[in-house]
Amino acid sequence: MSKKKKDSSPEQAANTQETAQAAADTKPADDFDDMFDFDDDPLGATGVSRKSLVIFFLIDTSGSMKGTKMGELNTVMEELIPEIRKVGEADTEVKIAVLTFSTDVKWMYSEPIAIEEFEWARLSASGVTSMGAAFKELSARMSRNSFLNSPSLSFAPVIFLMTDGYPSDDYKEGLKELSSNSWYKFGLKAALGIGNEANDDMLAEFTGNKDTVVHAYSGNQLAQMIKIVAVTASQIGSKSMTLSDQNDAELSDEDVYAAKQKMLGQQIQELVNQNDSDDVSFDTGW
Repeated sequence: MSKKKKDSSPEQAANTQETAQAAADTKPADDFDDMFDFDDDPLGATGVSRKSLVIFFLIDTSGSMKGTKMGELNTVMEELIPEIRKVGEADTEVKIAVLTFSTDVKWMYSEPIAIEEFEWARLSASGVTSMGAAFKELSARMSRNSFLNSPSLSFAPVIFLMTDGYPSDDYKEGLKELSSNSWYKFGLKAALGIGNEANDDMLAEFTGNKDTVVHAYSGNQLAQMIKIVAVTASQIGSKSMTLSDQNDAELSDEDVYAAKQKMLGQQIQELVNQNDSDDVSFDTGW
């Protein structure tokens, strides 16, 4: 196997042309709400080239997902694709990559597919939950030499994990390997636990933040949570960031990641709480 070329920081190229004018006063580095502005139309002001965003879906297709869970997941993913097509518009080239894991680890397609051309291939469920192997495979493919080889500037990827149970292999070993990948480090990460057996604490190890972990105990909740997380993460992931006029320091990759991940957690929890408070008729479960 050829030696993998070390990637540069994924947000570096995307942010080199996104600085703003310096101001007199500087806010504390952790005051992200005041420190950063999100630029909805960076092209209009800066002329930055069209950027690429890859959204990775990691989906548990083990035997415990068989039946209603997998049927409902397939249905909501088919409905979700048109919603994601609205993200980024002319500013961003959005691509989708789907990695499934059961006894084996498989990609739905051999490379990320542009959202305009993506067609959901319905999944089936069987086998055990090789999540650690999926983490290793994701790390191997999340590289400029593989799935992130767009010639345009690239946003850090969005990574969305969905599972209904505990891994059957050593997920910690796989996560350790994945954590050394710079695209993972700076990517937006979220996770969905499906049903009673999913472990939210373990999922928080993957995302690094409990606010970006949600749970579904019924078919209606599953549809709501997938759409909330996927659309929100895609919207935030495809936004350019500039300095607010209260800050005089250039954005670092760490600042961009922290601000986007914090915003993702806040918006997900707000939307989840809003849906919980709505008078919605939920299914009784699976």
